Amino acid sequence: MNLNRRRTLFHEKRHSNLYRMFAWVLLILAAIWVTSGVKTGAITPLFQATMTPTRTVQSYALEGDAFFIAGKLEAAILAYQDAIDTDPTDAEIYTKLARIQTYSSSLLTTDTQKQQRLAEALQSIDQAIVLAPDDSNAHAVRSFTLDWSASAATTDADRQSLLLEADRAATRARQLDNQNVLAQAFYAEILVDEQKWAQAEQVILGALEHGPEVMDVHRVYAYVLESTGQYRQAIEEYQRALEINPNLTFLYISIGANYRQLAFKSDITSQRDQLYEQALEYFAKAANINKQLDIKDPVPYIAIAKTYSQKGDFFAAALNIKQALEFDPANAGIYGQLGVIYFKARNYESAIPVLKCSVRGCTADESCLARYETACDAAQGQSGVAVTGLDLSPNTVVYYYTYGSVLAAFGPREPEYCIEAVSVLDQVQAGYGNDPIISSIVADGLAVCSLVNQQQIQTLTPVPTPTLLPTPRP
Repeated sequence: MNLNRRRTLFHEKRHSNLYRMFAWVLLILAAIWVTSGVKTGAITPLFQATMTPTRTVQSYALEGDAFFIAGKLEAAILAYQDAIDTDPTDAEIYTKLARIQTYSSSLLTTDTQKQQRLAEALQSIDQAIVLAPDDSNAHAVRSFTLDWSASAATTDADRQSLLLEADRAATRARQLDNQNVLAQAFYAEILVDEQKWAQAEQVILGALEHGPEVMDVHRVYAYVLESTGQYRQAIEEYQRALEINPNLTFLYISIGANYRQLAFKSDITSQRDQLYEQALEYFAKAANINKQLDIKDPVPYIAIAKTYSQKGDFFAAALNIKQALEFDPANAGIYGQLGVIYFKARNYESAIPVLKCSVRGCTADESCLARYETACDAAQGQSGVAVTGLDLSPNTVVYYYTYGSVLAAFGPREPEYCIEAVSVLDQVQAGYGNDPIISSIVADGLAVCSLVNQQQIQTLTPVPTPTLLPTPRP
């Protein structure tokens, strides 16, 4: 009789296999090593996305175009620089960058800032021409950059040299492509600066016929009209440029400046007031665009301040120039403009520390006294900043002789002021003594300090009124 074998109550013990155990140990050690490598970054997991996706040159270029259209010129510059970092052999990118760098110089407020930005633009466009020596657009933009560099030059010799080079670049651009409207437009702008107005008008009208959709063409045509005193027609052309690029604040500033010029020339009080209001309206539009874009640009507020100063409303002028200083508290040029406003308002004591910051520079604590007429209050968000003084130039000489005149006026009461007054006025005389108006102002200040030095005026003599400055052009 066959019986089924009984099962054991427990499984039978299996004997260990030495090779199998060794294999498991190796697998465990390998797993530990891989895990550790992933954690430390030594090993990258398969199929994991890269940390920073690679962008194309075209992507950065489109971003730069978008920023320019939006009026964000500084952001546009950064986007094009990123494009160049991605591909430093693309001549078109360098050309676009140089054009925007040149336009952005109009939003800077001191000679040094403008010259530095224009030097950067010239470096960009020169590289474009190295990469594409026969590109008409590159030579056209180079002529544009050189022309604006000439306008920012501090000596007549530099200006004439840059204008000549700009003319040659524009001619080369037109030789390479006689239908290039940018080349024609920029050539017309150069002709205006060479005082060849009739030829400039002929060239820009040709450009307008072939490129009515190009913002630069309308801007230059407006400049041609403006240079010949046709301010209302210039305003219309600037407005056409705005229809193409509605967020470019420098166009609003140009329109406001033309309205201000019309107001300056008007003899009818009601008309003059209306024109001033129109100027202020366009400057305010520029300020509002910047506010929407979160751009802290002092230029619209400087323009508003100049307009109020021209109207004789020095209180409103000072408020707006102080707002400009809040955006750029280290800008010596803005201190100079505030000093001139104080001077015209006959607030001579406040003018001295402000003009010192502009001409000689000042410490952080002194900048607080200049801006707030008291020490900075951290609780109010006020902080001082060191200011570097401006070099003497055609654009800064007004700050120098105003500073010297105010110091000299206080010389009879504070004789030590005359030491600085004579130093400043002598510097102005050496550089601009051939200008009869400036020379007269300098002579008045030096005469007062000469009497102080001879002790012919007692310390407590009332402070004389300084020579009032000639009314500047708007």
